[in-house]
Amino acid sequence: MINPQSRLASNRPSLWFLAITLLSFLAASTAPTPLYHLYQDQLHFSAAVLTLIFGVYALSLLAALLTVGSLSDHLGRKPVIFTAVLLNALAMLLFISADSVTWLISARVLQGFATGMATAVLSATLLDIDRQQGPLINSVAPLLGMALGGMGCGLLAEFAPAPLQLTYWLLLALFVGQALYVWRLPESVTPQAGAWASLRPTLHVPVQARATLWRVLPLNTATWALGGFYASLAPSLVRTATGSTSNLIGGATVAALTVTGALMIFILRNRPATRALQLGASLLPIGLVLILLGVHSASLSLFFLGTLVAGCGFGAGFLGAVRSLVPLALPHERAGLMSAFYVLSYLAFCLPALLAGHFTHRLGLLATTDVYGAVLIVLAVAALLLSLRARPVKVCGAP
Repeated sequence: MINPQSRLASNRPSLWFLAITLLSFLAASTAPTPLYHLYQDQLHFSAAVLTLIFGVYALSLLAALLTVGSLSDHLGRKPVIFTAVLLNALAMLLFISADSVTWLISARVLQGFATGMATAVLSATLLDIDRQQGPLINSVAPLLGMALGGMGCGLLAEFAPAPLQLTYWLLLALFVGQALYVWRLPESVTPQAGAWASLRPTLHVPVQARATLWRVLPLNTATWALGGFYASLAPSLVRTATGSTSNLIGGATVAALTVTGALMIFILRNRPATRALQLGASLLPIGLVLILLGVHSASLSLFFLGTLVAGCGFGAGFLGAVRSLVPLALPHERAGLMSAFYVLSYLAFCLPALLAGHFTHRLGLLATTDVYGAVLIVLAVAALLLSLRARPVKVCGAP
């Protein structure tokens, strides 16, 4: 009989690699955020084009989740991870060479597809290797990655040379190293037939998980919609409200939201999923109100205080959603369930932000922010009411 401690020790290098790889994909996804105003100055495009560049990334990511999201259940985890890493490395080369809006959009499309492929397979592999730590890593790594990408790129843009290339060169080197290491991972699933059929766009949600998915959807939508707003329009909002022109603002806004979210996940890691959902649904509206007050009073400190509170709600809500869903899937259903979860998450991440970008021309950025925040507050309150009425769900494999 295998000693559990020996098994944990043997899995630790794989867990570290998978966590760092997931983190690096999300770091690359937010790396362009602090650079958007530099791209605008150099390539002379509008705020509408900016939200388009942001939106094509998320839509391409969704396309990957809908088509190749469960492919690793059939081909095995390692080939799919390798392909995703290779595609993201190619996307970094496109960013390095980007000298037009077309190149920039192409880089974001390729990056989005690679990230969608990676998100599903890495999440499933983490759950395969460790059912205890896997959900925690799946919750923390994306948020830390988004913070690291936004803040790290902002620092490089402010203090290092070649701000539109250096970050991508560093990420390219990281992805090349990951592509070489991935073949040292143990394969955690047995390949099975049905790979071509799995490419048909569909959502694979196990029957036993559907009711829970609908219950966590309002809060999950609100948290990811807030994340999408911060990744696209928040830097412009802060500049409009406060007049700041620092390259660090874009990265700092994303980092403030996501780092506090990651810390909240770590604090709540042993708490029941329902408690995390209720806490997230309570903190998110408070944070949104503070954010709106900070915008209208041109107070950067109040804006960041609201961001920290909303970040706590973001982290608690995300953890509660993941921990509510993960136990409800059998091993061969995990990649499909995580793909469906992230499809809904990234729809919330990109579509509301695209709509906001469109309405800024008619209503103005500040009025659009007010409407956006009000809708998210309503969703969070609805989620709180739903969580208070939740019933326990039978876990897969439980007696």
